[in-house]
Amino acid sequence: MREEVKVYFRRLTPLLILFVGFPLLSLLIWRFSPEKNLQVILVDKTVPNREFREHTGVVWALNHGKFKKANGEEYLVDQDYFGFFPDENKEKKGQILDLEGKSTDEIREKVSESDLVFIADTYGVYESDFSPVQQERKIYGGMGKPEIELIRQAKDQGKYLIAEFNSMASPTPKSIRSEFENLMGVKWTGWIARYFDELNPEVNPEIPLWLVEMYSFQEKKWTFSGSGMVFIRDSGEVEVFVHGLDYQNKVPLVRTQKINKHGYKLPQVIPYPDWMDIVLVERDYQVISYFDIDPSTLGYERLKKMGLPRFFPSAVFREISGGRQYYFAGDFSDMDPDLGYHTFAGLPTLWRGFYVTADHTNRHSFYWNYFQPLLDQIFDEAAKKKKP
Repeated sequence: MREEVKVYFRRLTPLLILFVGFPLLSLLIWRFSPEKNLQVILVDKTVPNREFREHTGVVWALNHGKFKKANGEEYLVDQDYFGFFPDENKEKKGQILDLEGKSTDEIREKVSESDLVFIADTYGVYESDFSPVQQERKIYGGMGKPEIELIRQAKDQGKYLIAEFNSMASPTPKSIRSEFENLMGVKWTGWIARYFDELNPEVNPEIPLWLVEMYSFQEKKWTFSGSGMVFIRDSGEVEVFVHGLDYQNKVPLVRTQKINKHGYKLPQVIPYPDWMDIVLVERDYQVISYFDIDPSTLGYERLKKMGLPRFFPSAVFREISGGRQYYFAGDFSDMDPDLGYHTFAGLPTLWRGFYVTADHTNRHSFYWNYFQPLLDQIFDEAAKKKKP
């Protein structure tokens, strides 16, 4: 009997080490690793429900990296941001808690107490987010004067600033967009784009009806099928690129040079299948990564007629006033809320083993392989370069 018990426990030991020992060790390593103070101002106006998709990945990266608020507490995904706060009862919609009504002095003081400003998304929330509607109506959204002042103060005070798609596109007014472009040194071409696995709306329900309608306004019939990219201009113009005809990379790629002077450790190539805006940047910017669709000869000629370059900036930054300005030209922060517990050391490395870079069908692959490592490196830099 004793021999049987010994054999049983001998067989059980590897499982205990795997399912109990390793997680416990990982938890302890994380628990006793040093904390770093990083006060972040986070803006997210696109919060139609309590999934917090547009900033949940940012908050996870902050908490996993043990970047703490000034009071030593962790960041809370449902509290620590400025924007729209949805109610649990959909009929009540929610409330707006942002910087509207704050004076220049109040915003200046808030920025002086912070280390990093992150403009995650300003697209906003709409009536259709809460109930079916015949005509869309904006409830709240778009960049405004307070966010412009926030960016100006961050720039003047030498803070770290991150902005990404969609910070300046619709429904932001053109006058505000111009101020944003001047402060950031980033010029929007007016085009946004997205990849679709299937262009046939009868097969793929993700193809928006409004997109097909916009295309029909150009007196063209939507007869596309198979994978492709859709380009949409702020004027309403729609261009459809078909894979194999207009471009060669089935899914748009984010490319990062292996040896680069900026020093970010990221995969050289990773597919990115979501929304992007196509921007031009001033010469003092350094390119971390760029989008590559590998256009055919026909596709390249079409891009030129649209006023677009061969490659599109994906993630860029510049040194300014002792701080840094970053712009991400993709909807990188958009993430499923189920990222797991952040209190385990080495968890991102583990997930990178499960989610291979080539898998574009699972959004977690892009997060674990590209976005989370990028955020972690930027947050670490900002924490080290805090102004006294």
